[in-house]
Amino acid sequence: MSEYVCSLCDRKYPVTEFRYKCDCSGVLELKKQVSFPLREIAKRKPTIWRYLEAIPIEKKENIVSFDEGMTPLIDFFYKGLNLKAKLDYIFPTGSYKDRGASVLISKLKEIGVKRIIEDSSGNAGAAIAGYSAKAKIKCEIYCPQSTSKGKLSQIQLYGAKIKKIPGTRADTSNAVLKDAEKFYYASHNWNPFFLEGTKTAAFEIAEQLDWKSPDNIICPIGFGSIYLGLYLGFKELLENKIIERLPKLLGVQSSVCSPVYKAFINKDDNIQKFIQEKQTIAEGICSEKPIRDKLILKAINQTSGAITSVSDTEIKNGIKILAKQGLFVEPTSAVVIPAVDKFYKQNIINPEQTTILILTGSGLKTTEKLVKIF
Repeated sequence: MSEYVCSLCDRKYPVTEFRYKCDCSGVLELKKQVSFPLREIAKRKPTIWRYLEAIPIEKKENIVSFDEGMTPLIDFFYKGLNLKAKLDYIFPTGSYKDRGASVLISKLKEIGVKRIIEDSSGNAGAAIAGYSAKAKIKCEIYCPQSTSKGKLSQIQLYGAKIKKIPGTRADTSNAVLKDAEKFYYASHNWNPFFLEGTKTAAFEIAEQLDWKSPDNIICPIGFGSIYLGLYLGFKELLENKIIERLPKLLGVQSSVCSPVYKAFINKDDNIQKFIQEKQTIAEGICSEKPIRDKLILKAINQTSGAITSVSDTEIKNGIKILAKQGLFVEPTSAVVIPAVDKFYKQNIINPEQTTILILTGSGLKTTEKLVKIF
C-alpha cells in the first residue's frame, strides 16, 4: 500500500483523498514498497507496466494504458562522443508525458475520480486528455494562449475542454489554482503519481543497457518531471541493488526562463522565482519556479549533476542536427544538442563515457512553429 507524505511537515494522507497538496501547502511525495523481479520482467510485454511491482497501482484492472513504453535507445553520432538517444517522443500522444499520464489516470480511475482539471503548456495536457478519454474521465485543460495550435487541436479532439490563459506559463498555473479546490486537480507537477510514470524511463534505460547505469543523462528541465523521474527511478534501482551507481543527471533550460540554472551556477540552497519576460520556442520547459524545487536540487547534488541553459538560436541548430540523423523533434527536445557542446567543453562529459540524450516530444506537435522558424 502507498500513502502521501508531505515533504515539509511529514504529515501522512491516504492516496484515496482528493487532494493535490498538504494542508500546510507542502508538496506531497509517495511512500511505497518497490521490487524488481528481473526474470518475470523479462517475460512481460515491452511496456512501462512490465515494472508493475515498482508502480503503486493496487489492482491491474484499473490500469489505463495504450501499451506505451520501451522506446528505442539508439546510437547518435555527434563529435565523436559515445551518445545514445532515447526516443521518448515515440508515444501514443507524441511525448514522454504518456508515462506519467498512464500511471496518474490509472490511479484516479482506481480511487473513483470522474472529473479533472490540469494546466499544461501542451504535451502534458495532451497526454492527460488522451488517457482521460480512454478512462472516460471528464477533463479540462488550462493552457497558455501561446500554446502550439497542433497541441491544442490534439487536446480538443480527445474530447477535453480547453481554457486558454493570456500571458506566461506562470499565469496559467495561477489560473488553474483558483479552481483546484472545486475540482480534482490532476496536476502533472503536483501529483506524485505522475513521477511514478516518468521514472519508468530510468528502468527502461537500465534494462536496455543490460541492467547497468549509463554515465550521464542529458534532458530538458522545466518543472522537472523527466529529470525527477530519472532520479527517482535510478535511485530505486540502486536501493534494490539492481545497479551499482547513479548516473550523472544533466539538465537543460531555456535562457529565457532558467531558474534552476541560476540556482546551480550561484550554488544557492533554494531556487528563486525567475520572471519570464519573453517567449521561447522551447515552450515546454518554461517554469518560473519549479514546484518540487528542493527535490530538484537534491537530485543535482546526489547525482553530481549539472544544469546549463541554451538560447533559441542554439536550439534551432539542435533541431537541424537531429533532423539530419532522421530525428524530428520539437524545439524543447532539441535543447539537448547545444547542451552536449557545453557539457563537453566543461569536461562534464567525455568520449569514454556513455551519455544518454532524452528526446521528449515529437516535431509533429509544433509543425506550424517549425515552418515559421525554417
